[in-house]
Amino acid sequence: MEDVEFLVVGAGPAGATAAREAARAGVQTVVLEKDAVVGSKRVCAAGLRPGFCETFDLPRSLVHCDTPRLALFDTQGIEHEVYFGPGHTTTREELDGTIARFARDEGAEIRTQALFRSMETDGDRVLVTYADAREGVRKTIRARSVFLAQGATAKLEGTPFAQRDWSDGLMTTLQYRVYLDRPAAPIAYETLELHYFPAADGRQIVAWMFPKRDHLAIGLGLLGKLDGRALRAHLDAFTARVRDRLYAGASVVAVREEGHLLYGGRPRRRIADGAVLLGGTAAGLVDATNGEGIFEAALTGRMAAEEVARGRGGAATAAAASYARRVKERLVRRLNHRVDLMQFLERKPRRYGQLFEQLAAHPRFADALSREDHERTFFDRAVLWFNALAFAVRAAG
Repeated sequence: MEDVEFLVVGAGPAGATAAREAARAGVQTVVLEKDAVVGSKRVCAAGLRPGFCETFDLPRSLVHCDTPRLALFDTQGIEHEVYFGPGHTTTREELDGTIARFARDEGAEIRTQALFRSMETDGDRVLVTYADAREGVRKTIRARSVFLAQGATAKLEGTPFAQRDWSDGLMTTLQYRVYLDRPAAPIAYETLELHYFPAADGRQIVAWMFPKRDHLAIGLGLLGKLDGRALRAHLDAFTARVRDRLYAGASVVAVREEGHLLYGGRPRRRIADGAVLLGGTAAGLVDATNGEGIFEAALTGRMAAEEVARGRGGAATAAAASYARRVKERLVRRLNHRVDLMQFLERKPRRYGQLFEQLAAHPRFADALSREDHERTFFDRAVLWFNALAFAVRAAG
């Protein structure tokens, strides 16, 4: 039986970052990726928070557009302008493919068309079975540590990470990549747009327009399932609104349609068990207010690699437990707060406009809200408390 130190399942931002940094630290690393080409089937608006490339040592050539402007559209369609960052846009093909290439350069082995099937403990090791689609056979690897990072659709039934209410947080999404014969309005390439409006059945839709080098990514999603025709009708209507504002004078050369399940609920209650670690969207580490999960995914990959490398001389279970503590301290509390905020807004949709007005009017509030807990100064916390109180009063009124 094949033995490895560190087995990673999934080569997205979480898995590829874990593989790169673990291999760089001298850990023998193997990655199982289900697709034939890393990143080729990722449905994602692919917005990156400010400083992402510098944080994870990635080339700036990944960035399609620098976007200092965030446009928030409330349920009445009113635009509220917030400046930050700047943020950036890319595509998952480029992002995932680049990190995976760097992981290979560091010595990690990435096996494509390798479909995770099951895992079980074997003493102090974990046995992972996968289907090798290239050879048409099943294979088993025995690993000291395993990092599961397959995304929102990870098949975790029958594992300690299974969660009965997990499907409640799954979002049905549809996105168009719109290719034009000429550039859209200049402001489109400086802006990340997020729109919040109700579907026909009253559920909240979150829609987006993110500019790319050669196309506009226009999409939407909502919690739960929706008939394909109804979802497409909502997206067509939203796309028409974007077209009228940003590219009414251009001709559409091509449209590429993409659909997938994403996640917008609470983090999983368990993110480590024995020598197995869970990261990225598979762990539910996504910001429910805007769907951002790439930063969280890459960060969990880094944490997993650090703990596995640091714990090589001890028990793999101790490394996994340390990883879980760090992730909960750094991410889980903040992301649960974001779910609470979305639920509060959805109960009375007028609150979206009230919050967006306050963010636009008070840049320091928007800046403090965008920071992680450990980055906030005492003054940031005071700004947050003051504005939270003010918003609560307005919302109650």
